[in-house]
Amino acid sequence: MIVDVTGLTKVYEGKQRVVALDGIDLAVEKGELFGLLGPNGAGKTTTISICTTRARATSGRVRIAGVDVAEEPSRARLNIGVVPQYNTLDRSLTIFENLYYHCKYFGFSSSDAQARSKVLLEQFHLGERGKSFPQQLSGGLQQRVQIARAIAHKPAVLFLDEPSAGLDPQSRIAMWEAVKGLRQEGITVVLTTHYMEEADELCERVAIVDHGKVLALDSPANLKKNLGAATVIGIKLRDTVGSVALLSELGNDSLVESAEATADGVRIFAKAMEGLLPRLMEVAQPYGLKDISVSETSLETVFIRLTGRDLRE
Repeated sequence: MIVDVTGLTKVYEGKQRVVALDGIDLAVEKGELFGLLGPNGAGKTTTISICTTRARATSGRVRIAGVDVAEEPSRARLNIGVVPQYNTLDRSLTIFENLYYHCKYFGFSSSDAQARSKVLLEQFHLGERGKSFPQQLSGGLQQRVQIARAIAHKPAVLFLDEPSAGLDPQSRIAMWEAVKGLRQEGITVVLTTHYMEEADELCERVAIVDHGKVLALDSPANLKKNLGAATVIGIKLRDTVGSVALLSELGNDSLVESAEATADGVRIFAKAMEGLLPRLMEVAQPYGLKDISVSETSLETVFIRLTGRDLRE
């Protein structure tokens, strides 16, 4: 395993004790594109921070390429590339210089640092931007530079923490293509995200995380097959007092696998859709039907099944 996380816990003591991680176990194969999917505050960033030596665990162990990150942090960092949630490009340096001095920091000679920087500019389609400063680039291009810089010293593992946060759809797709291209170099990628489509698009395996625990771990296809309902239907009511009565009416419907109350109505997990929507609209109307939505099986529906709430709730 290139990334081996065992029994990882992180507890913040204070007026209110907070358990950020509660016994996380993860094993990532070399060359894998692995995702941590969960809502904000689930423990994803804390996990990445410990794996990349930016934070210390309360207990448990992390090994990157066989190196214990707590016992040998300096050695571990040689195998690690990091793109954090926030932009850390040096705004006083050009794009070329951001790459060049990163290489120098990791012991490259001047000639090797120059050569590596030029290769990265071409690889990430930034050849004409080498003399530009970060503030002259769009958010999507700046993110590309951050990824290029993170792999400049040829790490074994690249950690991406919410890599598409704040990017427009076009820049997000471009970033996805850049990440996919890293596999050709044999780089293992571990990314955190709360965008279900990002995890589905990029990751070979996904760990769904919430409240500091891994709730499920498998390929996106298997998670959807084994844990997702065929369809999730959300019904919003003007008067949520009717939720209990509506649930009672739906209890014996052969097309409904299960149903549960939500903050503003009812959520239904459907076995099949044929003829179900008209019936739902009919039975929900007396309870003040406000809105009805239909979601096909996705990692979002898997998360709902596991936690009873949306990824963005």
